Amino acid sequence: MNRSNLFIIIGLILGSVWLVMAGGCAQVGFPTGGIKDSIPPRIIRTNPPNNSTRFKDRKITLQFDEYVEVKDLQKNLFISPPPKVNPVVSYNLRTVTIQLKDTPAPNTTYQIFFGDAIRDLNESNPLRDYNYVFSTGNTIDSLTLSGHVLLAESGLPDSTMVAMLYRNMDDSAVSKNKPDYLARLNGKGEFQFSHLPSGQFRLYALKDEDGSRNYNSKNELFAFYPQSVLIKGNENLPVFFAYVEEKTAKALASGKPLADNKLKVTADLPEGLQGLDGPLKISFNNAPVRLDTPKIWLADSSYNRLTTVFKWDSTRKHLSVQYAWQPGMSYHFIVSKDAVSDSMGNRLLKDDTIRFKSRRESDYGRVLLRFNPSSSDIPRVLQMLRGEEIVYSFPIIGGTFSSKRILPGEYSLRILFDANNNGVWDPGHLSRGKQPEQARTIQQRLSVRADWDNERDISY
Repeated sequence: MNRSNLFIIIGLILGSVWLVMAGGCAQVGFPTGGIKDSIPPRIIRTNPPNNSTRFKDRKITLQFDEYVEVKDLQKNLFISPPPKVNPVVSYNLRTVTIQLKDTPAPNTTYQIFFGDAIRDLNESNPLRDYNYVFSTGNTIDSLTLSGHVLLAESGLPDSTMVAMLYRNMDDSAVSKNKPDYLARLNGKGEFQFSHLPSGQFRLYALKDEDGSRNYNSKNELFAFYPQSVLIKGNENLPVFFAYVEEKTAKALASGKPLADNKLKVTADLPEGLQGLDGPLKISFNNAPVRLDTPKIWLADSSYNRLTTVFKWDSTRKHLSVQYAWQPGMSYHFIVSKDAVSDSMGNRLLKDDTIRFKSRRESDYGRVLLRFNPSSSDIPRVLQMLRGEEIVYSFPIIGGTFSSKRILPGEYSLRILFDANNNGVWDPGHLSRGKQPEQARTIQQRLSVRADWDNERDISY
């Protein structure tokens, strides 16, 4: 044995002796780190037992194999049929307690869905989709109803909606009463009611923004199944479609804007250029109440007046100037200072001239789309979108679409089945029994390059 190894052994022995003499202050422990706990808490007992019948208790306790907590109850807790007053849920150590505040209806099967609310205390691993069931009658109802809801305007799902069943056949029930049964939609827009009784129901779906469980605003996302549903077994329904009947602009965070004490005019010119196929869009910050049209005009680069068509929108703040634009040309839009005035008598401080150029043909991409459509006799419209904005909308005639003037960029594509052939999507209407028009979002995206032939085969 060499000298260095001997010194190491002696050092270890002396260290051990010192620890013993120190009265055992040093503790033997497990090293930090290691495998992270990923196992959710496990229920070891419920009182009353899950799936109890002739239920008369007002308190339910769930016991677990480890310490637990309850999170995001407002988001996760879901009771069907919905009570008038939600229960109080509390937790302590290994126990979760549900205190019922509403007397359950007789001969009814109830489900309490916890979603991902119950989690272990250390790593917050959720007990996913736990469902406590009880019946106030002699049996647990066992029938099911499955279905699928998609957004009519895009053909995409919205998992924030809930499906609702009503025994009341009157259309007004969904606006006045709480539903008899509820079911969540998953990420694909699918739902399933379980533990249902037999009977005739009306079926709806709602994005319940205010938590009322009622369809009480035409601004809410809503869907209704076109006929009543007879439940007598395990039923599966075809897809139906959700819509917003009346869309409103989002309110400004700062409240209603105050009128400006100066009248100003601006033009909407992306990249400082006017498109060849659309009108020049002019905006006033305050709506003009007096307008001297001959003192507003469009001119060419030599200030020669051009023949145009003016069109105001309903607010009288936005003016469309329609003209057959020539590629790559310079223009002037001129507003004399005494041409307009607003309700406070404000006028422009001086004559205003907006100078701009029109786009060149080479600024655009050339697009050719060949469609492999599903069979349909309904007129179709191609919609090209950036985000949620419809940038282009064209009727589809035959199996192809072509355009020489599509601005460069990345587009998502939709096919609108335009039942009334008016070129735009139309919502449904409950009291008239009118279903919304349907659209389908294409999985493929279209990337358009300037001065380039952009071709694509589209299947839908």
